[in-house]
Amino acid sequence: MKTIDNIPVSKIHRASKLVSTGARVGVNYLKYYGDKLTKTEVEARSRLNENNAGDIYDSLKQLKGSALKVAQMLSMEKSIMPQAYVEKFSLAQFSVPPLSPPLVIKTFKNYFGKLPNELFDSFNTTSVNAASIGQVHEAAKYGKKLAVKIQYPGVAESIASDLALVKPIAIKMFNIKGKDSDKYFKEVEGKLIEETNYVLEMEQSKEIADACSYIPNLLFPQYYEELSSDRIITMDFMQGEHLSEFTAYNTDQEKANQLGQALWDFYMFQIHKLRKVHADPHPGNFLVSKEGKLIALDFGCMKIIPNDFYVPYFELAKPENINDQKFFVSKLYELEILREDDSPEEAEFFTEMFHELLSLFTQPFQVETFDFSNNEFFGKITELGQRYSKSTELRKMNGNRGSKHFIYINRTFFGLYNLMFDLKADNIKINNFNGF
Repeated sequence: MKTIDNIPVSKIHRASKLVSTGARVGVNYLKYYGDKLTKTEVEARSRLNENNAGDIYDSLKQLKGSALKVAQMLSMEKSIMPQAYVEKFSLAQFSVPPLSPPLVIKTFKNYFGKLPNELFDSFNTTSVNAASIGQVHEAAKYGKKLAVKIQYPGVAESIASDLALVKPIAIKMFNIKGKDSDKYFKEVEGKLIEETNYVLEMEQSKEIADACSYIPNLLFPQYYEELSSDRIITMDFMQGEHLSEFTAYNTDQEKANQLGQALWDFYMFQIHKLRKVHADPHPGNFLVSKEGKLIALDFGCMKIIPNDFYVPYFELAKPENINDQKFFVSKLYELEILREDDSPEEAEFFTEMFHELLSLFTQPFQVETFDFSNNEFFGKITELGQRYSKSTELRKMNGNRGSKHFIYINRTFFGLYNLMFDLKADNIKINNFNGF
């Protein structure tokens, strides 16, 4: 894979890169209007999506950092985003052009004050894995094979300016209106800042690994503080293949169920017992060992779940509460889904919309065991997402809905559901985590 010798770090350089991408997107629309003269709308729109997805991703992978992280987050919105965007943006999970070896050495020295060969017995300057915020290198010390994650230069300093550039696109895409919409962007900005703080990630990683060590078929690396800094993390090199690689060929249902149960227990234990959760559940953060055990990585994005959100959120997982109109509406207000300034039309529309969404989405919590390989269940989720994303009635209303905590909690559940479906895990014991 081609390497990168430099990353635009100044606000002006990063902005100019996105502006040039916007120009290419404009050209793609001109091609689209031309295609409509000779092709069907579906064919023309498909080509437009492919061209735009490719051009936008090519730009973001050069910028790396927050801009690329947002693309990664959007790739998980499979029921909303066109397939072309999902396919391209999902590459940000674990397959982007890495820094060149000379830039790696320079970056390492800037972060640690020493060269890699002064710290490790051996260090491979060619990356084995590159994602949105950092890349991983193989090293050796203490007679062990280690993984060294190095943050890209300029990432931490460009978060606010990157999000300012992305904000207008997000506002249009998600139909966000109103003066208090900044709370959502502040939530994302805060989490991205945390993800660039590798001292915090080290603390969170050790905390979660220790708390969840009793969950069967789940493994974590050991972390080495003396070989880490605020921009570098060193841990055991875990042998395994990415979850998406495993699910692409696996036909062993028993192994799929074992991994699925470990994954589900891992998330339920965090949410219900720890009240904080690994809010970045994409395939690049999980490996499968040769023994069929799940390896969990990368705890930079942890979401604390406050009690005043946890209680009403999970009260609405119970069918008797969903079907109690008065109680249901009261919880929608608690969760900021309904607003005091809503018109009668808005209140009725969003009450019906969330009743339909929650009636479907909470089905796994209403049974003792659930089949996550159920195509009908996931087909309904996709259909519902696409229907509301195209709803002209919804676009006329204020899409600024819900507590800021929804951003990462919903991201967690959508990501978890998608991983469970990719595994085709069935007969999953929903409340198994209570035994740990």
